[in-house]
Amino acid sequence: MSFEHAAPRAVSSSAAWIAGFLRQMLAVAESDVRKLRHDPAELLTRIVQPMLWLLVFGEVFTHSRAIPTPGMSYLDFMAPGVLAQSVLFAAIFYGISVIWDRDLGVLHKFLVSPAPRPALVLGRALASGARGLAQAAMVVGLAWVLGVNVRFDPVPIAGIVAMVMLGSAVFATFSLIVACVVKTRERFMGIGQVLTMPLFFASNAIYPVDMMPSWLQAIARGNPLTYQVDALRALMIEGAHSTYGLGMDFGVQFLALGVLVAIGSRLYPNIVN
Repeated sequence: MSFEHAAPRAVSSSAAWIAGFLRQMLAVAESDVRKLRHDPAELLTRIVQPMLWLLVFGEVFTHSRAIPTPGMSYLDFMAPGVLAQSVLFAAIFYGISVIWDRDLGVLHKFLVSPAPRPALVLGRALASGARGLAQAAMVVGLAWVLGVNVRFDPVPIAGIVAMVMLGSAVFATFSLIVACVVKTRERFMGIGQVLTMPLFFASNAIYPVDMMPSWLQAIARGNPLTYQVDALRALMIEGAHSTYGLGMDFGVQFLALGVLVAIGSRLYPNIVN
């Protein structure tokens, strides 16, 4: 076979594989998002905690001025952190749905299908991102009602959408890995509760990294949530800027997601054992 004929066939085969991969990934995501449509009350219950943080913690510290936030009010500083927190808390417990699907026999059907394991993992991550967007819309709307200087320009809004989906995908995939290791709902809930607070407090969500002791600063700079908050603050708040640069913020999220998807793809079949 000549090179002229082989090259188009190789390109066509690659395009068909990519199209199939995307179809399988979207099918997994769609099946998860469908659950959300049948239970919209889940989103309403998840807005309670961000509301309390903004209304109580944010208002108190805004008036006390206990935490210095030059160039903006504390409520402006805190709102992107609360948005990231709400995405984190929803995503970090996403693995429980994987355990439920295993117990219901749904997961077995996915695993015996010819779909590549990364497509199954990324489908779950994409579904978590869709859930994160719905919750983000409510948090941003609440922040605006409370007087936060939210930006509503198209480009920043697109950046917020991208970062929320990426951040949710990162922590949902991490959650899936935990579910594959512990395999039971009781153990998973315990570990999820242990992980959420250290991730949240070892970040720049509610205070600047410069205020932390040096050892905690080192942890914060290795925490993907820090870069998620940094990007959301620059994109969401009028006059704010990114400490690390938006390129670094998004790069860290993509790198973390790539590593976690690779690990999750190897561990995913183990959950049924």
